[in-house]
Amino acid sequence: MLKLHGECWVITDAAAGNQRQALALAERLQMPIRHLLLEPRAPWTWLAPRLALGGRFALAAGQRELFAPPWPHVAIGCGRAAALFTRLLRGLSDHQCYTVQILDPRIDPAHWDTVIAPRHDQVDGANVLRPLGSLNSVDDAWLADGRESCPHFAELPQPRVGVLLGGPRKGIALNADYASQLAKRLLRRQRQEGGSLLVLASRRTSPALIEVFRDALKGVPGLLWAGRDDGRNPYPGVLGWADRLIVTPDSVNMLSEACAVGCPVQTFVNTPLPAKIERFHQALRSAGLLQDIDDVDMARRAPPLRETDAIASALRDRICSHNHG
Repeated sequence: MLKLHGECWVITDAAAGNQRQALALAERLQMPIRHLLLEPRAPWTWLAPRLALGGRFALAAGQRELFAPPWPHVAIGCGRAAALFTRLLRGLSDHQCYTVQILDPRIDPAHWDTVIAPRHDQVDGANVLRPLGSLNSVDDAWLADGRESCPHFAELPQPRVGVLLGGPRKGIALNADYASQLAKRLLRRQRQEGGSLLVLASRRTSPALIEVFRDALKGVPGLLWAGRDDGRNPYPGVLGWADRLIVTPDSVNMLSEACAVGCPVQTFVNTPLPAKIERFHQALRSAGLLQDIDDVDMARRAPPLRETDAIASALRDRICSHNHG
């Protein structure tokens, strides 16, 4: 395997999902990594990455000092705000920096050397790599580390059911009514088969959802983690110990990471999904990776969804070709 030289910049906003995808890919390239959290100002923040004119002034003075030469050999961005800066780097470096953009940039992918967009985004181009789901770090070693970080989960009764809660997004209302319906299904199943429920909220989970689960889970073995007040985030431990995972339908990242574990993954959908996320759900179901929460047949028909290594290998080949072209 050829070694890539130079520095890799990872450029994201503060969104945890964007950071996880970009860092997971960068780590696979085995280059020194510098992570830049860059937030453009208006009007660039409204029009990124379309408005590139004067783009270096999109940053406040303090951040402008970070986005300065010497330019990296590779830059990986994730999210629309980062797409402005990865787009700019191509020209600023006189094409010496290989630019990678994760997720649909919503303009012609030819503005970057490589675009990585999941299939449900329906982005096409000779320089586009199209995984089924989102990039992540979940593999056997990551899961083993997760189990080691939460050894007390081994004492919980099986099956250990991890429940990953997202939050509302356009076209998906994850409200208290949804939480009540989901909680009823989880408790009914738990009464039938025993076991424990390990419920994790995310940054986007509303207080209303959390309160429904706090009330519903009283006396049930397991845990509810909703933030720092509940201690350290046990997310890797929950994925590492889970016998089954239930994931709300809103998050491509959480569904992708759950499907990478290797246990059955289910979701609860109570209203029609927006077209793009529905395409993703159907792709997972067609691949045997996702079931409905009311499906009691736990037979798993597919190996875990682990795409990051393959995407990183394809990207490495493209970078090497660019360097020697």
